[in-house]
Amino acid sequence: MTQELFAKYSFLLDRTARKVKQYAQHQFKTGEFDVTVDQWLVLKNLSENELLSQTELANLVFKDHPTLTRIIDLLCKKGYVERVPHPQDRRSFQLLLTESGSAKVSELKPKILEIREKAWENLTTRDFEEFKRILDTIYQNLDGQIGEE
Repeated sequence: MTQELFAKYSFLLDRTARKVKQYAQHQFKTGEFDVTVDQWLVLKNLSENELLSQTELANLVFKDHPTLTRIIDLLCKKGYVERVPHPQDRRSFQLLLTESGSAKVSELKPKILEIREKAWENLTTRDFEEFKRILDTIYQNLDGQIGEE
C-alpha cells in the first residue's frame, strides 16, 4: 500500500473517531447527563471493577494522572465516586463507585446505548465482523510497541 493510501485511511479513521466523540459529547451536553464523556468512562470502569487505584484506572481510560485527578475530583464533588484509603499503602487511595454513582451508571446505560446505536445504524452483521477484524489487526500491529524503544 502506498503512503498516500495510508494517509487517506488514517485520516478517515481519525475523522470518524472525532465525529463519534463529538456526537457523544453533544448528546451528553444536550441530554442533561450531569457528566461528561470522560467522566462517564471513569464511572463505567469503576462500575465494572471492585476497587481500582488511580494508576489502574488511568490505564483503563487512557488518561494521564493530572487529567484523571481532575475528573475524579469532580466526580467526588458530585457524590458519584469516593476515595478510600488503600489497605496496604497509607499513602495511596482506591476509588469506589458510590450508591449514587451506581445509580447514575444504571440511568445512563440505556442513553449510551442509544448513542452507540446511532453511530452503528445501517451496518450489517458482516460489516461489524469485518470492522472488528480490521481494528483487531491494527491493535495487534501496535500491541507491545509502546515503551519498547
